[in-house]
Amino acid sequence: MRTRLFAPRVFGRHVPLPLVAWLAFVWVLLWGDLSVGNVLGGLVAGAVIVWMLPLPLLDPGIRLRPVALAAFLPRYALDMVVSSVRVAWWALRPGACAPPVHLSTATLRTSSEPMTTLIIVALSSLPGSLVVEAYTGRKELVVHVLGVTDATSVQEEVTRLESRVIAVFGTKADREELR
Repeated sequence: MRTRLFAPRVFGRHVPLPLVAWLAFVWVLLWGDLSVGNVLGGLVAGAVIVWMLPLPLLDPGIRLRPVALAAFLPRYALDMVVSSVRVAWWALRPGACAPPVHLSTATLRTSSEPMTTLIIVALSSLPGSLVVEAYTGRKELVVHVLGVTDATSVQEEVTRLESRVIAVFGTKADREELR
């Protein structure tokens, strides 16, 4: 049903409408003039290109749930603020002692590569944390964190972030895998 809606068949081939719209947008940008003729020309050129050079219809394995996203963003913003304060504290702290750093292995519950990638991006975007290595076969991440010395707290934070990311972007199979 979804394929027929966003990629109708024209003369036996699928024509993905979002790709046609994207190509029309690029066409208008290249011409540098927003006019009805340029938009229509871009739509025709995009449709012809997509029809003549078909790409396979792929499912990236990512879904977006707006309600879950609305709950995720404030919590992630709070995590950003807390992490930034922690890094600033250790950077501006008087005294000669070095900040505690910890290299910890965190086990993921998901086996989805797109979800693992989103979790890695979310973790590495937080100040003071960096994913050093990812072992997708073993579902493990090696995380370098600043200001935390306890491996169990790192694992708990990664598990919480994994749950939130999958609630926002995961497929039904991804969400069922966490149960």
